[in-house]
Amino acid sequence: MAKPRKTPRPKAETPKGFRDYFGAEVTERAEMLETIAGVYRRYGFEALESPAVETLEALGKYLPDVDRPHAGVFAWAEDEEEGKGDWLALRYDLTAPLARVYAQHRQELPTPYRRYAMGPVWRNEKPGPGRYRQFYQCDADTVGAGSVAADAEICAMLADTLEAVGIPRGDYVVRVNNRKVLNGVLEVMGLADEEQRAAVLRTIDKFDKVGEAGVRELLGKGRLDASGAYIDGVGLSPEQADPVVAFLTSRGETAEATLANLAAAVGESAVGAEGVDELHQIAELLEAQGYGPDRIVIDPSVVRGLGYYTGPVYEAELTFEILDDKGRKRQFGSVAGGGRYDDLVKRFTGQAVPATGVSIGVDRLLAALRDKGRIGQGAAAGPVVVTVMDRDRMADYLSMASELRAAGVRAEVYLGNPKNFGNQMKYADRRGAPVAVIEGEDERARGVVQLKDLILGAQIAESATLEEWKERPSQVEVPRGDLVAKVREMLSAHGLGPAE
Repeated sequence: MAKPRKTPRPKAETPKGFRDYFGAEVTERAEMLETIAGVYRRYGFEALESPAVETLEALGKYLPDVDRPHAGVFAWAEDEEEGKGDWLALRYDLTAPLARVYAQHRQELPTPYRRYAMGPVWRNEKPGPGRYRQFYQCDADTVGAGSVAADAEICAMLADTLEAVGIPRGDYVVRVNNRKVLNGVLEVMGLADEEQRAAVLRTIDKFDKVGEAGVRELLGKGRLDASGAYIDGVGLSPEQADPVVAFLTSRGETAEATLANLAAAVGESAVGAEGVDELHQIAELLEAQGYGPDRIVIDPSVVRGLGYYTGPVYEAELTFEILDDKGRKRQFGSVAGGGRYDDLVKRFTGQAVPATGVSIGVDRLLAALRDKGRIGQGAAAGPVVVTVMDRDRMADYLSMASELRAAGVRAEVYLGNPKNFGNQMKYADRRGAPVAVIEGEDERARGVVQLKDLILGAQIAESATLEEWKERPSQVEVPRGDLVAKVREMLSAHGLGPAE
């Protein structure tokens, strides 16, 4: 009889393109989300939480890759016995679910409907350095307002949000453009072929990387990229390419100069002129609120990749330099983007519903703050650890921890094997505990506790002389009744308040 095979143990590894987040990272994200939500609420936006799963029909095509329906999503078919056999998918952004929510509940919702939403989204794409298949987004949208005042408000709120989370003026810029202007340029070019128009849009999106000369080459016969590979061009004549280049290079010293250049670029196009007028209105509205070019600028190079934008588009870019993996300086780049998408709800209702909104890439924003040294400096302080000197007195130790928690101090009792006191202190160090509480039989008999300041102890051990060590003892004895007050005093000395 053959010996039965043992079931192999599962591998303890995260799926490709995903990662685990621990302690400080989770806390930092939660604090950032609350800060962003505070700005959104201040602007009158209400929270919305929708399911992570939608039907594929409701999600529609994965918009960054419209040529391959449902590519890029995590999807599965529902069993006929359990449901209707629908195809379901994890949401790839927070905008497509909003369109479904508004279409479904529009009779009960106010118009305009101002909502914000936060949470993870999933994209079944090839992962790369810093690019994961699950990441957080933080959106705010206004549905049902056709006025560009809604777009101007989103831009102002985006600037306020960046400053609220710790990005000062001078380190960011919100860049604004209008897809109608771009459509006007395409109209002036006389391009009717949709495939050719799409190729022009993809080329325009590369302006930041290849510059004016590179765009001209790509609109024409093609060019050699940095690796030496030849990239085929769109095949336009130099005369056909001129309006595109004029459009991309029309940013002037002032908003007025930029708008004048754009008006020239769109020529007689009615839709292009409409787009220029909308940008003019946005510039005036922002100026009236005190948002100058040090924060928000009209920039024709912003086109945004998604095909559903129908009007103003905007992008928040961090302008400070960081070092890449090879030690080269580069700008951090975009952390948020959005625009007007007046046709998205129409998929459900058959009627156009104006909408505009922005999405912030929370993980990229956190990475930017870490690169600037504004968060993540050292490990976050852990809880106060109450050590266990006598396992039969566990109730006493739990009582100490309970008193500390009631005073707003993070605290825990050591729940491992208390036999080796050295292991308890190693545990406290690994937890990042600022203070350890010690009460053995002698301390209990005298009605006192020992408090070991682990932060001060580490500082003394690193650099203090014997005399300094004696003058600054890291362990003190206090009456049992003064436990909470003394711990709070020690935390305060290190700039740590309750629950930090």
